[in-house]
Amino acid sequence: MNQKISAEHLCRGAVVYVRQSTMSQVVEHTESQNRQYALAQSARTMGFASVTTIDDDLGRSGSGSIERPGFQKLVASVCAGSVGAVFCLEASRLARNGRDWHHLIDLCALVGTVVVDHDGIYEDTP
Repeated sequence: MNQKISAEHLCRGAVVYVRQSTMSQVVEHTESQNRQYALAQSARTMGFASVTTIDDDLGRSGSGSIERPGFQKLVASVCAGSVGAVFCLEASRLARNGRDWHHLIDLCALVGTVVVDHDGIYEDTP
């Protein structure tokens, strides 16, 4: 087990957030999707028995003008305290705009959820 991932994180489970901004990316860039879906196995390898994949936002821009039910579901799950870790390809791309990203990161810090991407495991305290 990684030092930044505690037994409490593992008990709460992990969420893999899958997103691509346009339908053409969804159709033409399947490697990105495959890498994102593979994060579920990475979570299991780290010890998470419960892993949920949220992919409701495939083909939806994060510009703010389009609703993103997957992102809303992610935020609600984090706020409910049921998520120990959020897995994504790049933490900085969890949300397309800075306001949503900072809000999510702040919420993760408040409830003790770590964010995991290919560069590391991020934890913060409120």
